[in-house]
Amino acid sequence: MSAMRRALSAAAAALVLVVGSGAGARAGADMGPGGAVAPEADVAHHGHVSFGDGRLGISFLTRNHGPSGLEDATVRVEFSLRPVGELRLPDRCLWAGERVVLCATGQLRADGVGRKTSIRLRTAGDPAEAVVTIDTVWNGGATDRNPANNAHRVVAPATGDPYAF
Repeated sequence: MSAMRRALSAAAAALVLVVGSGAGARAGADMGPGGAVAPEADVAHHGHVSFGDGRLGISFLTRNHGPSGLEDATVRVEFSLRPVGELRLPDRCLWAGERVVLCATGQLRADGVGRKTSIRLRTAGDPAEAVVTIDTVWNGGATDRNPANNAHRVVAPATGDPYAF
């Protein structure tokens, strides 16, 4: 009988822990580190890419359409062409490879606009086009149920015209 009482006590304690932690508050909720419910956000990047006369321009605004705010997010910008000349980046951005830049967005309030990021580079040679990929590589562990709006691949012909994403 005491074995059964111990099993019931353990089950009751487990139930109290689950209910008390809020883990049962959202059915099907995604779990974050330590079993906590992960916040939900919807990080999105919208902007344009232009390429012409050996100059590559990338400009985008990061938004959070989701219900939870984020302390920060990291955006990866990758381009098909090798940059040349002075390689200065905006604040909060750093080189992660020869053709890859990582940029922090800063705080993204729920349903709020983040920081505008603009990158300007000179490129080698005289190619007919540039391909730029923009995507979120870190969003603070939040769940994003609409990841399609935070990953873009833009092909920009060497016309100098802006191509939106």
